[in-house]
Amino acid sequence: MRHFHSLFRPVAAVSAIALLALAAGCSKPADTGTAGSATATMGQPISAAQAKAPSKLGDLSAFRTIAADVDVIVDKGDLPAAKIRIKDLEVTWDSAEAGLKPRAADDWHVLDKSIDRALNALRADTPNQTDCKKALVDLLGTFDSLKGKS
Repeated sequence: MRHFHSLFRPVAAVSAIALLALAAGCSKPADTGTAGSATATMGQPISAAQAKAPSKLGDLSAFRTIAADVDVIVDKGDLPAAKIRIKDLEVTWDSAEAGLKPRAADDWHVLDKSIDRALNALRADTPNQTDCKKALVDLLGTFDSLKGKS
């Protein structure tokens, strides 16, 4: 009987841990993209996990925040202010290149080209709000498409 008792405790402990792990994994239903979930710029719902998940490039939220700021400024029609603010994106993006590009060069190039299109739209000789808005919507969409792509 002693041999059975000495084996029972570790088996019971392992079983309890396994049951707790299973129960913890099932405690929350999967996000279906309904109320309370984030929405991508193109109107497609994205899950809370995707909204927080970094890309292969890492956390791009600081860059995306600047782009979103520029988008709001363009919506207000203040293209000179938007041109000034997008310079912040250019400077921070360029200074982070050495750390980001080796992580996922293809994704880096896609995002870099999208940033360049937004910069070019705002720096045109005679920028117009429609072109600037389109470039920024595309840029924000690029950021969103790279989220969770790890």
